[in-house]
Amino acid sequence: MTRTCLLYQSDRPLPYLTAWQWQKQLVEERKQARREGQDLPDVLLLVEHPTVYTLGQGSSLEFLKFSLDDPNIECHRIERGGEVTHHAIGQLVCYPILNLAYHQRDLHWYLRQLEEVIIQTLGRFDVSSQRIQGLTGVWIDNSGQMQKIAQVGIKVSQWITMHGFALNVNMDLSGFDRIVPCGITNCQVCNLNQFALDVKYEEVKEAITQTFSKIFDLDMQFQAINEIVKL
Repeated sequence: MTRTCLLYQSDRPLPYLTAWQWQKQLVEERKQARREGQDLPDVLLLVEHPTVYTLGQGSSLEFLKFSLDDPNIECHRIERGGEVTHHAIGQLVCYPILNLAYHQRDLHWYLRQLEEVIIQTLGRFDVSSQRIQGLTGVWIDNSGQMQKIAQVGIKVSQWITMHGFALNVNMDLSGFDRIVPCGITNCQVCNLNQFALDVKYEEVKEAITQTFSKIFDLDMQFQAINEIVKL
């Protein structure tokens, strides 16, 4: 049965710590509702972050090329899986807060569905992409060189999800030079606008929304983000 999903998106960058705290609040509200015999709608947050680095809960510091003491670099260790990654303006970050009890209690399935959202979204812009066996994320074959266009990292607690994926649209990729992206040596990254030259960030947000709705069978209801988070 189609579930309701509240869609929040911002027209300006959202500080990473604000989005992180908001996700945790949404997850706890859904856990509490379950204890009370209630069911809250799923949520999808579509945001853009100022420059920041995040480390997964088991991520190794050897993949950083900067000091954590550097006051000019924002970096946070968070509870998602995966290694270090980079967010910046021009990257679309998607945080689904889903109750997998109403979808499928299978983390492997969920990861593949997130990748499928990205693959089908890119297909809307006539850009072909793929998975690589044994690796999480989505890749593009650029003249024989595999380049990563989207990073995926999740946390699931009591079958309620948080964190999600980041799609490089038109960001400054030089920030990835400060890390070993996703802990993969010689990992190359790319932007969507390298392959869809006239793509607009807002068009990608709309495509992600429509594709996510279809794949997870959700009725998307737009919400005003400014009413929830002080920007």
